[in-house]
Amino acid sequence: MKKFKTVQESRVSITELMLPAHSNFGGKIHGGYILSLMDQIAFACASKHSQSYCVTASVNRVNFLNPIDVGELVTLKASINYTGRTSMVVGVRVESENIQTGEIKHCNSSYFTMVAKDENGKNIAVPGLIVKDKQGMRRFARSKERKLSAHDRDSKYASKAFKVNQYLEFLEGENVQLDLD
Repeated sequence: MKKFKTVQESRVSITELMLPAHSNFGGKIHGGYILSLMDQIAFACASKHSQSYCVTASVNRVNFLNPIDVGELVTLKASINYTGRTSMVVGVRVESENIQTGEIKHCNSSYFTMVAKDENGKNIAVPGLIVKDKQGMRRFARSKERKLSAHDRDSKYASKAFKVNQYLEFLEGENVQLDLD
């Protein structure tokens, strides 16, 4: 296995026609169906990069920007944005295309952290990432920043470390009624 790979070596995309069976009660494509497709392509991209079985460790921020209609083509694009020792951040972009008009809409982008596993379910090392342009460097740095921010947030709000009095003022004016024991 290579020690480092380019983004292009692991990039994957899929396109699928959206059918009535994929729609919700509002007549738009169900968000859960799109999330499932996103997880599948993140798995494919991470597995291609690591040449091993991968699992989803976390999903960062899924904002549904535009609805997808029945009959539209949906294209998902995935690439490795960041590599750690055993994990990878896969950037996933979802676009829909109206077949009749050719209009393309950006529906969402999200970031999946995937972890490579061996046949016994143990984490294994993944190839590093060869970054060749400013966009790749921006994505790598952004993913590292997101990882550090999540760690800081998790530590700050850890159950044992949380001090109620420090957050009373912070929650003033919010749609919450505190009735603490």
